Amino acid sequence: MISRIVLTLLLVASVIFIVQEGPASVQQAASGQKTASARQATPQQPASSQPGPQQHNSGHRLADSMQTKLDHIQANGEKAQPDQAPTVMTEEEVNDYVASGRIVLPQGVKKLRMEGRTGIVTAFLNVDFDEIRAGQNSANPMLSVFSGQHDVRVEADAAGSGREGRVHVRDVSIDGFTVPRMALEYFVSKYITPKYPNVGIDSQFQLPDKIDMATVGYHKVTVTQK
Repeated sequence: MISRIVLTLLLVASVIFIVQEGPASVQQAASGQKTASARQATPQQPASSQPGPQQHNSGHRLADSMQTKLDHIQANGEKAQPDQAPTVMTEEEVNDYVASGRIVLPQGVKKLRMEGRTGIVTAFLNVDFDEIRAGQNSANPMLSVFSGQHDVRVEADAAGSGREGRVHVRDVSIDGFTVPRMALEYFVSKYITPKYPNVGIDSQFQLPDKIDMATVGYHKVTVTQK
């Protein structure tokens, strides 16, 4: 849910996956179904002892704040006439939410941090492209850049209005070098879109929970429901 808006940005391989899969993770957390992820975080803990929010979120105060706002968005969306007062989530809250492990990063993504400014989201990732390609090798020289583990920067236009979210990837760089547009489009069409049909360089999707607008601002994202 919020990933499509708040984290609205991700695209290439890793990021794009979050835009697709994030909502489910957030909805599960918001509805209190956190047991599985908590067990994954603490695999040696007895099954009879189910950790509460304090245990699961220890050391992530901003993530707790983010969770409260996500819970509000979900509850508000269930009303016949949602409260139209905007919900503002800060960049720090979003990044701490990701760091807390409440959103499971997609295969190949080792780290993720985001920055926002008016209408634009920038994602900084560490990505293992070999994991993303999962043994699907190609002799195409355009794909040679998408191999091994590297630091990736993705910049995208991101916005939501009329209950529809839109993301357009502006550019992607790997270890500081800009990826040629043709190579990026080929990589996405070969390894991403086949798995997630509605995802590409340009993505559109319906916003959940009666979210009418999602606006990326300077180090924050504002969500309005109606």
